[in-house]
Amino acid sequence: MRMLRDSALFLLIALGLASPLWADFEEDYENKKWQEVEVQLPAPPRQENLLPFYVSAATSNRFFIDGSTLSVGGDGVVRYVLVVMSAEGGRNVTFEGMRCEARERRIYASGRLDGTWAKTRKNEWVRIQEAYANRHHAALFLDYFCPVGVIVRNADEARAALVRGGHRDTLQWLKP
Repeated sequence: MRMLRDSALFLLIALGLASPLWADFEEDYENKKWQEVEVQLPAPPRQENLLPFYVSAATSNRFFIDGSTLSVGGDGVVRYVLVVMSAEGGRNVTFEGMRCEARERRIYASGRLDGTWAKTRKNEWVRIQEAYANRHHAALFLDYFCPVGVIVRNADEARAALVRGGHRDTLQWLKP
């Protein structure tokens, strides 16, 4: 019983001493704003670099990431070129970024047929939504780039997840 009382007393003292330090930490955290690094547009995607990923049985589109463009920036953004191919032969190419910490994405540019980029006019971060029919951003967030909401360590880890079909095998310890 005495050991419990002494432990409680020690905890109270520690908390009392730690309070001013915690307040300084919170103030520093609040004042430090997230800053995105300057983004360079990548080379256009090449067929041999495309890594397919599964999205949903509800879509006939096929989805690919150009593995050569994958990067994990010091600003906490996973950047990549996304290629979406429709069953009818249409192709959509975008250069995008994903912030795991904020569960947001943005499109920097759209690919043109001649291999050049057109920067997007509405260049803002938007929340990643879980949509049933066309959920490719949610799939990238949940299964490949931000497993359990935490950013991958580097581009190699992201590429490996795409090749393996996600982080499911590496996250077995999370299952009850």
